[in-house]
Amino acid sequence: MITAQDCNTIFDQCIGQYHVLDSIDQPLKNSYQQGDINHLLYHKCWIDTVQWHYEDLIRDPNIEPSDGMALKKLIDASNQRRTDMVEQIDDWFLEQFNNVEPEGGAGINTESPAWVVDRLSILALKIYHMQEQASRQGVDEDHLRQAGSKLAVLQEQRVDLSTSFDQLLTGIAAGNRRMKVYRQMKLYNDPTTNPALYKNK
Repeated sequence: MITAQDCNTIFDQCIGQYHVLDSIDQPLKNSYQQGDINHLLYHKCWIDTVQWHYEDLIRDPNIEPSDGMALKKLIDASNQRRTDMVEQIDDWFLEQFNNVEPEGGAGINTESPAWVVDRLSILALKIYHMQEQASRQGVDEDHLRQAGSKLAVLQEQRVDLSTSFDQLLTGIAAGNRRMKVYRQMKLYNDPTTNPALYKNK
C-alpha cells in the first residue's frame, strides 16, 4: 500500500524537476508508468506546481488586464484538472479497498484519501517555496527568521498530516474506517448550471 512518505518523495521529485526550467510553459515529463499510482501522484503534483506559478503571476500589480484574464482562464482550467485528478486517485484507492468489508461501527473521515494526497502535494509546494525564502539572498535577518519559523511549522504539519494519512489507510484496510467518496460538483464550470453560461447561449 502507498504511504505518505511515498507521496512526499514523488512530490519533492516533481517540484524539483519543475524548477530545473522554472517555466509554466514546459511540458510534463512523467517517467512513471501510466495507470500506476505513482504516475497519478506525479501528474497531480505537476498540475499543482504549474498552478502555483500561475497564481504568482496573476498577482503582479503591473499585469496587463488581457494577460490577467488569460491567466484566470488557465487557473480555472487547472483547478478543474486538479479536481479530476483527485477523483482519479480516489478511484485507485476504491479499487485497492474493493474487497474490504467495513465493520458495523466503522466511521468515516472528513476527507477521502485522495483529498489528503491533495493537501500533501500543496504542503510540499509550500515547504519548497518557504525554504527558498528562508535561504534567500539580499533580504534582512528578520525576513529570514520569519521564513525559517514558518518553514518549521510547515514541516511539522507535514509530519502530522502524513501520520494521519497512513493511519487512515491502515484503518480502511482493517475495516475500522470506511472509505466514502463524494464527487465534486463544480457548478461554475458546468454550462448547464452556471447562469453566466446558460443565459448567453
